[in-house]
Amino acid sequence: MAVKLSAFAGYSESRGWRGARLPSVTSELLQQLEQVSDEARRGLEAAADVAALTEQERLIAAKQGPLGDISRALGSLDAEGKKTVGAALNAVRAELKELSQARRSVLEAKERQARLEAERLDLTEVLGAPVDGHLHLITRTRYELEDVFLGMGFTVAEGPEVEDDWHNFEALNFPPGHPARSSWDTFFVELGSEEQVLLRTHTSPVQIRVMESQKPPIYSVMPGQCFRRETPDARHLAVFNQIEGLVVDKGITFGDLAGCIDTFTQAYFGPGIHARLRPAFFPFTEPSAEFEVVCFFCKGDGCRTCSKTGWIELGGCGMVDPNVLQAVGIDPEEYSGFAFGFGIERCAQLRHDIDDMRVLLDNDIRFLTQF
Repeated sequence: MAVKLSAFAGYSESRGWRGARLPSVTSELLQQLEQVSDEARRGLEAAADVAALTEQERLIAAKQGPLGDISRALGSLDAEGKKTVGAALNAVRAELKELSQARRSVLEAKERQARLEAERLDLTEVLGAPVDGHLHLITRTRYELEDVFLGMGFTVAEGPEVEDDWHNFEALNFPPGHPARSSWDTFFVELGSEEQVLLRTHTSPVQIRVMESQKPPIYSVMPGQCFRRETPDARHLAVFNQIEGLVVDKGITFGDLAGCIDTFTQAYFGPGIHARLRPAFFPFTEPSAEFEVVCFFCKGDGCRTCSKTGWIELGGCGMVDPNVLQAVGIDPEEYSGFAFGFGIERCAQLRHDIDDMRVLLDNDIRFLTQF
């Protein structure tokens, strides 16, 4: 806002208002205040952007600006003049401030809309033939497995992928130095005490967290990603997905476990597919077993995928060890339970006749579009 005060009557470049001849100072000041107000109002309304508006606000508020000069001229007035001109000056300042705020809101909204338009991405434009995306086979398999267990009355629970030693090992009956720890090929994280923080080697820590957070009865499955220092081959990956199940209630027996495994196998793979249990060892279950299904590729004759046995190991299972129940404050004299777990990639491999699990990570569009 450029107001030429030298054009005002009674104004001196060298002396300002103080040295001017003021025969009717109050009247002149009020007239000049009205002129300054009109000029300032036009300047605010004409501001094209926020930067221009800020500059106008700076000129209005400047001590050496027009309003500042009028304010200093109040010293030349009598008491009644000071009251009259002072009240008018305050009213003008309040009016200009309100006008400035309103104009700023309009300009900021305009600039924000312009910025949004400039940053908007047109996702409707596709070059060439349309491309349809879909869930990866592993994700689809996980959802399908969850649906099967939800239909059997289970709930779904999840937990952190970076775990502490207690949840991943100790609470599951792996005390420090236990020889079974070496078979898990753990990835440790450089955080906290040495070898106390790690990438979970199975989803069993989620079982511990579920038992810590709720009392029996518990019927829950725990899907998620796991990490082990495995050498990738047709049946193993270093980063893989598991789904585990946990049942804790009164009167649970090994027969309930076998029935649950059989129900799941037929519900997911079809009524023509059967499973078998054979003795095994896991620190967190006793007795323990591995459950296998008939090889989908050779139908039991033996091939590379099943290592010539005719059976493909799907996972492990067993009755929850009393030490595990005691670790989470559940009385093993009152409650019993079973647990099981298997690989999600293995289920996808069996169900869709995939002879090498490594192709699931190749991102080969020719493979992915088949599912």
